[in-house]
Amino acid sequence: MKIPIVSGIYTDPDATFRTSYPINLIPVPKQTGINEGYLAPSRGIDLFGTGPGTDRGGIVWNGTHYRVMGTKLVSVSDSGSITALGDVGSGGQVTLDYSFDRLAVSSGGRLYYWNGTLTQVTDPDLGNVLDHCWIDGYFITTDGEFLVQTELNDPAQVDPLKYGSSESDPDPVKGIIRLNNELVAVNRHTVETFSNVGGTGFAFARIDGAVVQKGAVGTYAFCEFMDSIALVGGGRNEAIGVWMAATGGAQKLSTAEIDTILAEFTEAELSEIILEKVIDRNHAFLYLHLPDRTLVFDGNASRELQTPCWHILTSSLDGYSTYRARNHVYVGDKWIAGDPTSSNLGKLTLAHSKQYGQDVYHEFGCPVLYAEGNDAIIHELELACLPGRTTLSANPSIWARWSEDGETWSQYRIIQGGKQGQRDKRIAWRKLGKVRAYRYHQFRWQSDAHMSVTRLEAALELLNTRPQ
Repeated sequence: MKIPIVSGIYTDPDATFRTSYPINLIPVPKQTGINEGYLAPSRGIDLFGTGPGTDRGGIVWNGTHYRVMGTKLVSVSDSGSITALGDVGSGGQVTLDYSFDRLAVSSGGRLYYWNGTLTQVTDPDLGNVLDHCWIDGYFITTDGEFLVQTELNDPAQVDPLKYGSSESDPDPVKGIIRLNNELVAVNRHTVETFSNVGGTGFAFARIDGAVVQKGAVGTYAFCEFMDSIALVGGGRNEAIGVWMAATGGAQKLSTAEIDTILAEFTEAELSEIILEKVIDRNHAFLYLHLPDRTLVFDGNASRELQTPCWHILTSSLDGYSTYRARNHVYVGDKWIAGDPTSSNLGKLTLAHSKQYGQDVYHEFGCPVLYAEGNDAIIHELELACLPGRTTLSANPSIWARWSEDGETWSQYRIIQGGKQGQRDKRIAWRKLGKVRAYRYHQFRWQSDAHMSVTRLEAALELLNTRPQ
C-alpha cells in the first residue's frame, strides 16, 4: 500500500485536522519509477565570511556583490572577503536597487547612493524613506503616504510639486516595486499600478483597471514572484494569508494550515516578515521568513504535482527556531545568504544539510492510514530512500512514531539508517501492532543521515473485525 509523503495529517485540541508539512525536507517532482516525486534534504549552509554585523540585505550590481551588514555597506569578494565601503546607519531590513550609474540603499528612513563614494540624499523634500525602487530614470521613494520621485538630471534633488499618491483606498503605502516596467504601490489593503505618462509633475499615473483588493502587512512582506507580486496580507476585514497579486485580481497561495500558522502571530509581528524568492534547479521558492521558522512555497512543484507544495525550514534539533539563511543572492555560480542570528555569511550547498556545522532535524508525516473502518495489523512500514550518503564515521538513526488520535504520540521506534556506502540498506519497521480503524505516522532523522525519501510503503493485514 503506497502512502503519500508530500504532506501529513495530525489533529489539535480544537478537534481540527491539521496539515503537517515536511520540515527541512523539500518536495521534488520527479518520475523515478517508484513515485511521482521525492523529499530531498534541505540545503546545508557553510561559513563563507564574517562581516561587521547582522545581515540586512544583499544585491549584485555590475558584477559585484554588495550587502548591508550592521550599519555598513560592504562588498563581498568571490572568496568571501568582506570590505566595508561606508556607513548607512542603523535600522532593520534595507532595500537595495540600482540605476545605470549608482546603487541606492534605503536604511532607517534615509536614502544613500553608492557610485564609488557613499553619499546621503539630504534634500529636505525627500522626507522619510520607507522604501524605494528605480524605474525609467527616476528613483521613487515612499514615506507611507506619498510617492516621491527624484529629478531626472539630479537624483539627489526632489521637487515637492512632483509628489504622487496611491488613492484608491485610504490605506497606508507599505512599499513600492517595479514590475513589467510599471511602478507598483503595495498598500495595506490594496495594490495599485502606475504607468509612466511623463508631463511636468509626477510622471506616473494610476491604471484604474489594475487595482487589486489585497495588500501587504509590511514593507518587506511582498516581492516579485513568477511575474506577479506575492504578498502576505489581505483585503479589508480579512484574515491574513499569502496571495499572488496580478493585474486586477489575486490568487490565494496559502492553505488553511499556513493561514492557521500566520494567525499565531500578531499583525505587528507579521509586519516584520521578509518575503523573498529563490529560483533554482526548476524550483520557484517563495521564502516567508517568520520569527521562529521559514515557510516555503514552491510554485513549480505545486503546478507539476497539482497540489500546494509547502515545506518548513528551521535551524534546530527539535521544534522551531529562526532559519539561518535569508537575503539570498546568486553570484559566481553559488547562493550566498545572510545569517539573521549572527554576522555570518553562508554558502548554500547540496553536499550536506548541516547549518554552520550543526545538525538539524528532518521530519515528515503522511495522511491517515485508514483501514476502511476495519481493524488491521501493520506488518511493516518501509521508506524507499537513498541511504549510505552519510559521512564516514556516522551511523545515523531513523525514528518513527504513531498516534491513534493524531495528538497523543507513541515513543519513537528507532532503527539504523545505514553507514557510508550501505546504499542497499532497507529502512523498515516491522511488527507495528494492531490499528483500530486508522493511525497517524511521523518520521524523523538528523542531518547526519543526509538522505532523500521517495515512497512510504505499508504492508497491512485487514481483520474481519470492526472497532467497538
